[in-house]
Amino acid sequence: MPHVLRSIKRMGLALAVSIALPAMAAKAPAAADLPLEPLLAGEFALQAGRLDEAANSYLQAARTARDAALAERATGIALVAKDDRRAAEALKLWRQLLGPAAATAPQIDVAEATLALHRGDDATAMRELAALFARPGDGWKTAIGTLAAGAKTPKQVAGVIGRLLDAKAVPTTLPAWLALGGLAQRLQQPALVERIVDDVIARFPGDPRVALLKASQLRDDGKQAEARAVIDGLRDAASADAELRLLVAREYDALGDAAAAADTLARGPQDDQTYALRASLYARAGDKTRLQQLYDELARDAQRPQPDRRLLLGQLAEYLKHFDAALDWYGSVPGGPQRFTARLRTANVLHELGRRKEAVDTLRALQQDATAEDDVRSDAYALEAALWQKDRDDAREMDAFARGLAEFTDDPDLLYARALAWERRDDVARAEADLRRILVAQPDNVATLNALGYTLADRTTRYQEALELINRARAAEPNNAAIVDSYGWVLYRLGRPAEAIVELQRAYTLQKDAEIAAHVGEVLWVLGRQDEARGYFEEARKLDPDSRALARALEKTGATLPPAPAKPAAGGKGE
Repeated sequence: MPHVLRSIKRMGLALAVSIALPAMAAKAPAAADLPLEPLLAGEFALQAGRLDEAANSYLQAARTARDAALAERATGIALVAKDDRRAAEALKLWRQLLGPAAATAPQIDVAEATLALHRGDDATAMRELAALFARPGDGWKTAIGTLAAGAKTPKQVAGVIGRLLDAKAVPTTLPAWLALGGLAQRLQQPALVERIVDDVIARFPGDPRVALLKASQLRDDGKQAEARAVIDGLRDAASADAELRLLVAREYDALGDAAAAADTLARGPQDDQTYALRASLYARAGDKTRLQQLYDELARDAQRPQPDRRLLLGQLAEYLKHFDAALDWYGSVPGGPQRFTARLRTANVLHELGRRKEAVDTLRALQQDATAEDDVRSDAYALEAALWQKDRDDAREMDAFARGLAEFTDDPDLLYARALAWERRDDVARAEADLRRILVAQPDNVATLNALGYTLADRTTRYQEALELINRARAAEPNNAAIVDSYGWVLYRLGRPAEAIVELQRAYTLQKDAEIAAHVGEVLWVLGRQDEARGYFEEARKLDPDSRALARALEKTGATLPPAPAKPAAGGKGE
């Protein structure tokens, strides 16, 4: 299943009408004055994924009601639809309706900057972004987010950043400069990164966080040893600074040395969060020696009834395959929500021990436990299905889902998990049916809209239907990287690769993800830009060597990659 399907939560998006009507009610219009016809037309168009029609209807409603909230809604939808003419009309009306308040509304600056970026009017975009940067507090965050999300190409973003630097529009605050440097790195613009790093070093001499930016620049340039040397030099300073310690650990992890990241976290005061992070990093590094040492360290101080600590010890013992000890730790969790998690993990351990009947009995007892929260009981059904899947018992796996859904009708998590099971069997029709059942109960569930749209785009030829579903998700979360990726992918499947690459590269700017990188690479290859494509394929491999999307892209394009560099030995440099 694609990355957009990896997780699903109980979430919903309020209907546009429910947002608009309270705004009008504040002005107390007569019921007869409500522009119900264009509002309903806009909502129906939005629900059908026809964003241009939705924007037009909301603009009509805003003009009729003279309502700023409706004008804002029309502007947002038109910008997502890339309908710049209508966005300009809606924005002008919105500004008029706000009156003097428009001068202090950051949303206006965001919309103006986004529209200017769409039109290629970089001078206007820079002026609006500079105004956002100048806002007190976190204005710089809004400015950088707008630039990353609104620009059409990485080259355009880099050009605007360069103009902002020339104009000295970036505030003298280190987090703003570090974030700008991070954006430039995601754009793969080494010259711009170098300029920002040089400016940061000059402006903030001696701050160790500056060295972190330099290290990440070296890493992106392929100078792993030099980057490592910079990070090694920060470890002593990080021992006395919890925030810096986390940042240094993150950079070690980015270098592919999870064990060194965990060793860094081991310096200084420890708490349950730090212990859990170290355990996760050592597990990812496959360093069972250090995991055993961590386990022994925690076990010596676990006599008091600390639920979180005992649960973590159970998880460590489970990973180390000390299954009897894991059962003891899970059984000793005294109560609270951790106790239910421990019972779920107990079933997993019993299954690992080959005690399958006990594992299933444990889960079925939890499924019927009236003292457990519904989420826990639902998870027990999902875990039972997962255990049957491990045993390759398709009939019992589906029976667990069926019983769970009989108990928790239309539970979105169970439906989603079953959709995954159908998809693994290449039964796209049944996977689609379960995703649609979620949408019946939660028609504005953004994750499911995007998941279903992507599935139809990737696994069927129903591209127009996929586009409408993805457009509904885009209207709700236009700057969600997974949704932007889905939009780019469906454009590619529609035979529009030149438009697709703009969206896919924007998605990668928003989030470095192996699947997005693979998509960018495949479309670049089709466009005849093979050298660039190979670069993205290599990025995808670095992020996730086992990426299904990368494997499929390489197979489709016939591209080959040089051998992957050897991984560092488990444990890194150690202490």
